[in-house]
Amino acid sequence: MNDRPANRSASAEPPNGGGGTDIDAATRRLTAALDALERAVERRRDADRDEDELASRIQALGADRSRLADELDGSLVRTRKLERTNREIAEKLDAAIGTIKSVLEAAGEKP
Repeated sequence: MNDRPANRSASAEPPNGGGGTDIDAATRRLTAALDALERAVERRRDADRDEDELASRIQALGADRSRLADELDGSLVRTRKLERTNREIAEKLDAAIGTIKSVLEAAGEKP
């Protein structure tokens, strides 16, 4: 991005040779300002690049979050189904135990 001539001492000298120091000083200030501007532009490019990377990471995290939320929802559905099945089995076992006790009592044995 540096399009300035490499030989800065080749600045134009006034024909009379009297005001050259003012032009040299102005040229140095302009060169310093251009260098500072170039550094600022580079810092801005770096910041924009960092911002783009951050946006990509945030998007990836959002996708991961959605996937994990879906997996969690599926797990909750399976957990509720297992709990319901467990309750049904417990009720059937209680009924079976009750039936066995009544058959044993009817036969005259104590459990």
